[in-house]
Amino acid sequence: QVQLVESGGGLVQAGDSLRLSCAASGLTGTVYAMGWFRQAPGKEREFVATLRWNGISTVYADSVKGRFTISRDNAKNTVYLAMDNLKPEDTAVYYCAASALGLSIRSNDYAYWGQGTQVTVSS
Repeated sequence: QVQLVESGGGLVQAGDSLRLSCAASGLTGTVYAMGWFRQAPGKEREFVATLRWNGISTVYADSVKGRFTISRDNAKNTVYLAMDNLKPEDTAVYYCAASALGLSIRSNDYAYWGQGTQVTVSS
């Protein structure tokens, strides 16, 4: 059973940085990619970034490209999302997810989800 636990969220000011962590357990060879999604109040969940668990390929949403960096530490089974130059529109609950289907920006392709961590950016 794959379990994902996010941490690192908080309240920051515009222009600040945060690093989210996603500790994964129960990973098997069927997990192909890890992703970050976010959901703001009253909005649908949206893709943020994804990377291959055993490779170097990454994909970013246009809205975060150049400001966010997704990375992993395989030894620690942890995925990170480093967020720089945060903006108020980045305010959302951020979710970590694992996919066995491939490097995807679609939430439906991710079978495993964490509980989420709140990121609030004040102006």
